[in-house]
Amino acid sequence: MSRVGNRPITVPKGVEVSIKGNEVTVKGPKGQLSRSFPEDMSISLKDGILTVSRPTDNRRHRSLHGFTRSILANMVEGVSQGFKRSLELYGVGYRAAKSGDKLVLQVGYTKPVEITPPTGISLVTEGPTQISVLGIDKELVGGVAAKIRAVKPPDSYLGKGIKYAGERVRRKAGKAGKVGRKK
Repeated sequence: MSRVGNRPITVPKGVEVSIKGNEVTVKGPKGQLSRSFPEDMSISLKDGILTVSRPTDNRRHRSLHGFTRSILANMVEGVSQGFKRSLELYGVGYRAAKSGDKLVLQVGYTKPVEITPPTGISLVTEGPTQISVLGIDKELVGGVAAKIRAVKPPDSYLGKGIKYAGERVRRKAGKAGKVGRKK
């Protein structure tokens, strides 16, 4: 029994869902998303409620059931509310700035790092050390945020780098353990 797959998805007002075979298109106030799903899963819309059902109880169908339902729920939420991922920069002289559509990061390298967002993603700097990634596709928002974080991941000794908002970085002691040791 799939706990995720069996939950119905309520479609909010202002969101249209069209199903053609295994192709699902969701339109809303923020935009439009379209995706094709495995043919094994049957997706139905009745009275503003989306449901996903599977043909058998074998392992592959059980895993696809929850996956399909999660992707559909993210599509509906994305076109109605959108997704946001926040990043923070820590370090002396570390800062982010917008230059047109591009994001320019100065994070301790000799040259600034420029990041161009893909279509459907907007990058907002809410200060010199805070970045927000906004969009309607949850997968794309998370991917762009991960790409920005990968430019300079947080250091476990000094804590410097780019981290997600609310992320805790485990700090290591460093060379403090060598004090008092005989040579």
